[in-house]
Amino acid sequence: MAQVIVPELAESISEGTIAQWLKQPGDYVEKGEYLVELETDKVNVELTADYSGVLKDVVKDSGDTVQVGEVIAVIDENGETAGTQAEEVKVEPVKEEQPKASAPIEEKHEKTESKSQRPIASPAARKLAREKGIDLTQVPSGDPLGRLRKHDVEAYSPNAPASKPAAPQKAPEAKPAKPASDSFDKPVERERMSRRRQTIAKRLVEVQQTAAMLTTFNEVDMTAVMDVRKRRKDKFFEQHDVRLGFMSFFTKAVIAALKKYPLLNAEIQGDELVIKKFYDIGIAVSAPEGLVVPVVRDADRKSFAQIEGAIGELAGKAKNNKLTIGDLSGGTFTITNGGVFGSLMSTPILNGPQVGILGMHKIQLRPIAIDKDTMENRPMMYIALSYDHRIVDGKEAVSFLATVKDLLEDPESLLIEG
Repeated sequence: MAQVIVPELAESISEGTIAQWLKQPGDYVEKGEYLVELETDKVNVELTADYSGVLKDVVKDSGDTVQVGEVIAVIDENGETAGTQAEEVKVEPVKEEQPKASAPIEEKHEKTESKSQRPIASPAARKLAREKGIDLTQVPSGDPLGRLRKHDVEAYSPNAPASKPAAPQKAPEAKPAKPASDSFDKPVERERMSRRRQTIAKRLVEVQQTAAMLTTFNEVDMTAVMDVRKRRKDKFFEQHDVRLGFMSFFTKAVIAALKKYPLLNAEIQGDELVIKKFYDIGIAVSAPEGLVVPVVRDADRKSFAQIEGAIGELAGKAKNNKLTIGDLSGGTFTITNGGVFGSLMSTPILNGPQVGILGMHKIQLRPIAIDKDTMENRPMMYIALSYDHRIVDGKEAVSFLATVKDLLEDPESLLIEG
């Protein structure tokens, strides 16, 4: 028998949650084949089998929290599949000449029954039963060994005639009273928060409780940037095989501003300020299971095309749930773009331990006074800088944001300032 153990994941991660088993008990598993999906605070990781054999016993179900080094399953390297076992079970009762064999079978059955009446069920079946509030002991199984699968739970109807004798009626007072906050007269749906969502919630609250967070606003006339993109986008794509977006302009402008105001590229460690002389820019991306912030490394050394390529690659990995711990680690400053969802203005929350985050928003035509006699409709964007007031003063924050605005309104200057 070979144990399946949760491996070392990353320096900062010591536990995870079983998201789903990709193999079920009784399935044959090849060495190197994906076995289970583990959800951590940052990413989902698919663990592979270190041995070939039959998945004999699953110790941890979907939804269970597991620690690094913990045993979560057992693989029988000499085992046979469930199908072969089922055939053997069918053949054995025919041998009436061996009455002794019946005793151990009955004894084993009694032990199984007495073990807290816990039916044999796949992790997926148990998870679905928990979500639907179904008692697995009431669900009939179509498996020769009596194992319950997910489809058995899906097909079960509590209102259908029971196949077993009705249990003795219990006194009505046995039902515990529900808390007032848990009583609803209308339909509700309960859904367990994913580990990542729980982590996001915890960290956002921690930042608000530990940082003296403040937000300052400005607005950018995007006319010049949009003009450059319009004139250069086709040739840019031909040369670099990547599209010229807004993010490279903002990343370059942020880096230039960070060089002028380095405290926004710092963090607090105890009673010390750690001012970073490198520029790993986090780009907030919406992923299927929640917001993630993959990092563009050494963004100050990258060209516009390299920045766009890196962002595109990270966004694709986020969409397909393929981000690694390394993609998400570190980061000295973050940019988030709520404008892609239509946000006109917001106050972004810091991505601790960073002390600054820039919020981009929707580009919208607004009438702007060009001079005292002229008004024009211009493509305008509100930008927001949230910062930790413990180490960044208002003057520095406002000046940082004004620098970003000036650079974007004169994008050619990014070639010099960046």
